[in-house]
Amino acid sequence: HVQLVESGGGSVQSGGSLRFSCKASGYSFYSVFSMAWFRQAPGKEREGVAATNSVGSISYIDSVKGRFTISKDDARDTLYLQMDNLQPEDTATYYCATELRRLLYSLSRSSEYTYWGQGTQVTVS
Repeated sequence: HVQLVESGGGSVQSGGSLRFSCKASGYSFYSVFSMAWFRQAPGKEREGVAATNSVGSISYIDSVKGRFTISKDDARDTLYLQMDNLQPEDTATYYCATELRRLLYSLSRSSEYTYWGQGTQVTVS
């Protein structure tokens, strides 16, 4: 039974930082998988923000390059998203997602991922 539990959301002022964690259970980070962070703002479609996979490939959406960093701790089965220099346009609900037994090498559509976290809200003012 795969579960993704996110933590780390909150409210910050413009220019501030937050760090998300996504703790996975039901599979090991030593297996083949792909993971990503998505976000969805009110009235907008869900968009991929950052993605990685079990061989360490990393992709970012252009608007967060140089500000966000995706990483993973294989020993802890945990995915992270460090977000620096946050801007009001980053306000959204953020989700982590995983797809098992597949390697995705770029930001893919949300439909490519089977398992999702519950979402965590970020508000930047």
